[in-house]
Amino acid sequence: MGNSRRLRAFVTVFLLLLFALGPRFAHGKTLALIRSDKQFQFAENYFLKGEYFRAISEYERFIYFFPQDPRVELAMYKVGLSYLKGERFRQAIKSFNALIEKYQDTKLSIKSYFKMSECYVKLKKFAVALTVLDNVLKIAQDQDAKDEACYRLGWVHIEMDAWEKAQASFDRISPKNRDAYRLKKLSDAINKKKLLKTKNPTAAGLLAVVPGAGHLYCERYRDALIAFLLNGAMVYAACEAFDHDNVALGGLIAFFEIGLYAGNIYSAVSSAHKYNRRQKSDFLQYLKKHSTLEISAGRLAESPAVVLSYKITF
Repeated sequence: MGNSRRLRAFVTVFLLLLFALGPRFAHGKTLALIRSDKQFQFAENYFLKGEYFRAISEYERFIYFFPQDPRVELAMYKVGLSYLKGERFRQAIKSFNALIEKYQDTKLSIKSYFKMSECYVKLKKFAVALTVLDNVLKIAQDQDAKDEACYRLGWVHIEMDAWEKAQASFDRISPKNRDAYRLKKLSDAINKKKLLKTKNPTAAGLLAVVPGAGHLYCERYRDALIAFLLNGAMVYAACEAFDHDNVALGGLIAFFEIGLYAGNIYSAVSSAHKYNRRQKSDFLQYLKKHSTLEISAGRLAESPAVVLSYKITF
């Protein structure tokens, strides 16, 4: 009887333990609890290390498991930012747009508009970038956000080579922020655009009537020498062939010389365009190096709530 009681007690305890621990070992798998703090920190760790696509997966996991967490908006923003930093601009636009649709006019949604405009600039869709920034001007209540939109509008116009419109956008920035955006220095730099040396493509084509002269005008001295020598050699060879009554050979050389001569003119015009693009690109790089600001980061840093959301550690 004593053995029977002990056996029943053992079976009871075993069944209780099995009932308590069974779910943890169901199908041979151990269940792990995910805590919101740890999950968010895990995603942030990937982001800080520059592993943006892994970070995206972890931010999305956080959003899925903790939809009521106050950091969901920040996680959605970081998903878009990760796509942007990973140069997946179309996916970034979709992510920022999803945040805007859900949160409307919060600080991060306004910043999402700015990041969307950056993506469209990267995609060379300047008109759409302008539309996005115009929307900020319509919906934003904060003057700092409006000023940032004007500043960004100016830079998009610069990318489009619309310098007067760029200056007009910068002029719309409120007096309290004009010094912060260093507008005087920027305006002085823009005025230097008028002094920028460019080449006239029509003039280059006309000068190319004399082989090499068009390239010389465009400061492509090696190409000028090659064009002059090649065309000169072909003309000389054709003349020699005709002088020796070798009409067929002379005609063949003249045929190829006509193509080479036309190519010389086309190349001179193209060289003028390339020269102008290079001048513009160099000037833009100079302008960005000496005039641009990391404005969004600075604006967010002024908000205690946003600083807290970026500096949470677990």
